[in-house]
Order: sequence, then structure tokens, then C-alpha cells
Amino acid sequence: MEDVIRTVKVKLDVPEGRCDDLHQTKEQFLHCANTTAAWAWRHPDEHCVTSKQQAETALYDRLRNETELTANLVQKGIRRAIEATKSGVARLKKGETTSQPQFDAWSVVYDKRSATFHRDHVSLSTVNGRVECEYVIPDDPEETPIGEYLLNEDYEFRMSTLQYDRSSEAFYLHARMRRTTDEQDENKQPTAASSDAEHRTVLGVDLNVDGSLAVTSTGAFIGNADEMNHRRREFEKTRGSMQQTGTRSAHLSIQSMDDREHRWIQDELHRASNQILDEARNHGCTHIAFEDLTDIRDRMAGAKRFHAWAFRRLYEYVEYKAEMLEIEVEQVSPAYTSQRCSRCGFTHERNRGSKHQFACQKCDYELNADYNASKNIARKLLKRLHSGQTSSDGGAPCQCALKSGTLNLKGGFTASVDSTTEGESTDKPTTSVVGH
Repeated sequence: MEDVIRTVKVKLDVPEGRCDDLHQTKEQFLHCANTTAAWAWRHPDEHCVTSKQQAETALYDRLRNETELTANLVQKGIRRAIEATKSGVARLKKGETTSQPQFDAWSVVYDKRSATFHRDHVSLSTVNGRVECEYVIPDDPEETPIGEYLLNEDYEFRMSTLQYDRSSEAFYLHARMRRTTDEQDENKQPTAASSDAEHRTVLGVDLNVDGSLAVTSTGAFIGNADEMNHRRREFEKTRGSMQQTGTRSAHLSIQSMDDREHRWIQDELHRASNQILDEARNHGCTHIAFEDLTDIRDRMAGAKRFHAWAFRRLYEYVEYKAEMLEIEVEQVSPAYTSQRCSRCGFTHERNRGSKHQFACQKCDYELNADYNASKNIARKLLKRLHSGQTSSDGGAPCQCALKSGTLNLKGGFTASVDSTTEGESTDKPTTSVVGH
């Protein structure tokens, strides 16, 4: 049996002055779709590209730079074009006549990353921040699709489409609602990110302006921030020398150099994102936790605009690639992650004695400071997931993925079956404090 899916059309009450934000969002969303379609459609000279991952790798950075859309909406625009390309290829195989997909109808695709769905309103991502729109609900909705599905707690929101009716000059949300029966719940195959029915294993990721670009709670040291900074400084030095000449040739050389620099950095970030996802898959993780990147330049010593951009772009790469693997990516508060001992829980600013070394003043636990922080980042998301569980028996197992095993909030440590750690693991906590 299949899930029960219903689509409900509901009119939106858009706040005054925000309609243009939605129209611009549509224009840029369709730009992503049409750009992708033109890139992917290669009939009859070559095979058309029907791989979403290949298209995102080739076009994501370009479209993020060309638009003001969030990462998720760029991704959805690319995927819409690839799905249309797949349909066109299928028709060609049947001997039917078709051509490159074109997108001109007013529509934008939203999911739970780019929209927050409520029973009485929706919050939509736009080119100018979020806009909250109330639903226009009839006085007596009981026997209408709105009452039967949209307002029914037995139905959950899925991917939905925003459309615009030019004749009435009104916006409508075509909300896809899903209901799963008890029998379907029993037969449903679990996914990595399923809720209380399955375990949650969190990989923590700490980002840095020097040393390793990223350090995970599983002890992986990924990328080279020092090399990235060095290359960046060399580019800036050469660019400055060329700008002083002021010739057209120098200007063209600067443009070419900027392109090379940008491609090199993006390649490094792509490699780092792939390594983070490899760690998540290899340790059976359902979630990946990053620190909240808001105001990171103010919080992180030595962070410049370049670092903030690189961290956000790395996060976006991990986020959209993780969606294909059904792994959820979230951000947590950065408070005290560098000062808290991941072994005993003692938090003090003196614990961070040096730039790269952590030494707990209470239990004498010593380890790389970034590795310690990554474990605390994982723990923060773990606490959020645990507190959000609704089952009467305490919910599914929640645990942090560590270098030598897993750790739950109560301090329960399970060594990995293939761990080569000799003796007692340093990941194993001391008594009582870890769950606090």
C-alpha cells in the first residue's frame, strides 16, 4: 500500500509590500531551472544529463552567485529541470518528438528546509528574507479539503508549490499532505532520518580558520585551512600588484585570476564536504551538527569575511549532498563548545589553555581542542533531538558518533566493533557529569 497523499489549494494573505519579494523569488527560481535545462539538454548530439548530483556539482556555485536564493531553492530549481529532462529522455526513447524543457509558468517549489508549514500560516524563504503568510480559511472549513486535510493533524506537510493567479492577483499554496495508516507504518522501511522509530546518531563538525578546516566528532581532521589562507594571501598580493598598473591587460588578468582562485577554493570545499559525508555514512549517522554560523566573524578570533563565506558554502555543500543520503544537517548554539570538557562536562575558560590543545582543569583530560569542540557540538544536537522525542518509553536511541564508538546522553559508551583503541578509550566519559 502507498501513503495517502492529498493536495490542498489554499489562498495566502501576503503582507503588504512583500508581494514583489515573491515575484522576484519566482523569477530567480525559474532562472535556475531554465539554466539547468539548457545545460542538461544535449539531444541529438550527446546524451542528456539526468543525474541530479552531476547537475548540482556543475551548476550550484554558479547559480548561487547569480541569484539571491537560499541554497535549498537553488537546489530545487536544478532538480526540477533534471526531472523534466528525464521525462523528455523517456519520450525520446519511445520515439516521440520533444525538445528542451522550458519553464515560464509561475511556480516555486518549497520543502521543509525552505518553508515552515503551520496549520494557520506558512513562512516562505524569499530573495529578501522570510515572509509569513496567513491562510485564507473559509468560515466553515469542516467539509472542505482545507478542513479535511490541511487542518487535520493526522496529515503532515510535504513538498509544496507556490503559484500565482494573474486574474485574481492572488498567491496560492498547493500544499501536499500525507497521511500514513498504522498498517503502512508497520510495513514502512526505515530511512536514516526517520524519527522515533529509528536511532539517531549525530556527527559533530567543528570549523576552523587555521589548522584543519573541519574536525569531526569521529576524529577526522579534514581540509587545510592554513593552505587555503596562504593561497588566498598570495592571490591578494598578486592582485594588488596588477591593480597598480591599471592597464586593460592587467584587468583581464585579474578577472582570470579571480576565476582560478574561486574554482580552487570551491574544489577544496567540495572535497571537504565529501569527506564529512563519508564520515557520516561510515559511522551510520542520521544527523550532522554544525555550530550556528550567524555572526561567526564576531565570535571566532581571526575570522574574516572570506572565512564566513567559506564556512557557509561548506555547510551548504554538506546540506544539499546529505539530502540525497537522507541525512539531516542542523546548526546548534556555539556557546561553550570550546570550553566544555567532552569527557566530564566541566566548563571553564581555562580549559582552553592553548590554541589547539584542550586540558580539563577538573579531570585532567587532554586532547585536541577542535576534536573536543566537535564532540560538544554533536552533544548539543543530541540533547535537542532527545528532548523532541514523543514516545512514552523515552524514544529511540540517541547517540554521538565518536572515534572509538558511540556515546549517549546518560554517559553510556559503546565501543565500535572495529575499534583498534588499546585499553580503555579516552572517548569514554567519567562518571555522572556527562548527561548534565
